[in-house]
Amino acid sequence: MPDLSEASPAAVAAVLLVCTSTVLVGTFGLRLSRTTSDFYVASRAVSPRWNASAISGEYLSAASFLGIAGLVLTGGADMLWFPVGYTAGYLVLLVLVAAPLRRSGAYTLPDFAELRLGSRRVRLTASVLVVGIGWLYLLPQLQGAGLALRAVTGLPGWVGALLVALVVVLNVAGGGMRSITFVQAFQYWLKLTAIALPAFVLLAVWTGDGRPSPARAGPPVARETTSTRLGTDTTLRVDVGVRLQVHGTVDGRRVDGALDLAPGDRPVLGRGTVVTVPAGAVVPHATRTLAVGGERWVLPLSGAGSRDHPLYSTYSIMLALFFGTMGLPHVLVRFYTNPDGRAARRTTLTVIALLGAFYVFPPLYGALGRVYAADLMLTGRTDSVVLLLPERLIGGIAGELLGALTAAGAFAAFLSTSSGLVMSVAGVVHQDLLRPRRPARRGDPHPTSLRGFRRATLLAVGVPTALSLLGDSLSLADTVGLAFAVAASTFCPLLVLGIWWRGLTRVGAVAGLVAGGALASAAVLTTLLRGSPGGWTGALLAQPAAWTVPAAFAVTVVTSLATRGTLPSNVARTMVRLHAPEDVDVERDPR
Repeated sequence: MPDLSEASPAAVAAVLLVCTSTVLVGTFGLRLSRTTSDFYVASRAVSPRWNASAISGEYLSAASFLGIAGLVLTGGADMLWFPVGYTAGYLVLLVLVAAPLRRSGAYTLPDFAELRLGSRRVRLTASVLVVGIGWLYLLPQLQGAGLALRAVTGLPGWVGALLVALVVVLNVAGGGMRSITFVQAFQYWLKLTAIALPAFVLLAVWTGDGRPSPARAGPPVARETTSTRLGTDTTLRVDVGVRLQVHGTVDGRRVDGALDLAPGDRPVLGRGTVVTVPAGAVVPHATRTLAVGGERWVLPLSGAGSRDHPLYSTYSIMLALFFGTMGLPHVLVRFYTNPDGRAARRTTLTVIALLGAFYVFPPLYGALGRVYAADLMLTGRTDSVVLLLPERLIGGIAGELLGALTAAGAFAAFLSTSSGLVMSVAGVVHQDLLRPRRPARRGDPHPTSLRGFRRATLLAVGVPTALSLLGDSLSLADTVGLAFAVAASTFCPLLVLGIWWRGLTRVGAVAGLVAGGALASAAVLTTLLRGSPGGWTGALLAQPAAWTVPAAFAVTVVTSLATRGTLPSNVARTMVRLHAPEDVDVERDPR
């Protein structure tokens, strides 16, 4: 049975309130959504400001709300590329694809692929990749929900994952895109409030506390005597000698009392072991945690923790985040809800401003966690620093209420991003995998179409929920980064070349999608299942975008040049449609 003795009633109430409000909005959306167009793209009638809030709410995921703070806590300045990359990805999207993509008139990425290339094979290939990327991105959302609920209630992680899955199914199946647009716009402002308000209070407490800045704090030190129960078998890395109090198993033998560890030791502590770190002691950290100390924490490209080849890793992360944004299915489907291409550009500019405002705050939690929550490195659960800092620094009713606010914001992040992902994956599963011979048509009012979409929703949620229960060896931000790498290696070449190069052929598009998807997926699966080895092999597998994206572009271009006979016959008309203003009647153009 879970230990609920330390559960925060305010946090539990906040989580339940967020989930209930999401379901109620989804029920309201059911009254407004009558056609396929309502379900998939909200009848393309969402204003830029409303849409920008919804996109921002959808985009700010578990990696943004919890993961960035955890990475900064352990890795320092090297990890700041994540918020920069998440935001800059929309700038690339604005410049290269936002307006032409909206002018295409498609519902989904596979719709665009078929429109541009006139090939069912390209469409099906794109459909499989959309589903795979969507499921990979859903994993950290569900795992983050379990982490958050466990932190505030003591309940096992699977409860949070199932709670998010249930709410998302009710929300998406109830009202589709029109419904989740309302809830995601609201959830952006909730998330901004939930992370900004406690941050200002925490900064005020820190400035009056007299404690050193994170930059001068040196190695991670326990602020006070802290006891932690390990949820899994954990291998510790000891950089500075320390004496711990241990009740459990160490390297397979029972220990009840003091345990002296020397620098370089790698003890394996069994699941359920209780470890007590005395106040003022340097905290040993789990080997899967990239932890740095001293000035390396504030210097970029200094080799965060055990990461090899930091310069390569940094540039690969940047490439994945900058170009992976345009390949995320839940991001692109939002641009089809704009009335026209001009509205799509205005939406993107507003999104950049909203994201920039939010990403100021997660690094602050990571920096303060370096001073007040270094013991989180012992278990590797550094992603929970945002949830735990308010009560650690403030305590009492005020700390509990601020902690409840951050818990509400975290669940809003899980629900909004999961809703958008499930919406996009379910749409593709419904149109192309469950009913491949009859794609959805605009304004299709048939009840069977909506029932099929709801069945697809169950499949879109069920698979990643089952996978999320198997384990969570990577941090939230690392898992999301791998999804970005796959997206950048597949849909970025398809979109950029499909929009700006008329020489893209059907065979070239399929070859590029398969090559990029196979290479990036192999690297991702190897990292997820076997961990990241050391040296160049580990660096290339852990951050594959720097070589998989150029490889995908090269395969696409070379194959297209070699198969010019498969160039679509209507390519000139399609290119005019993508780039001409909306008031130009492309259908009357002879080509």
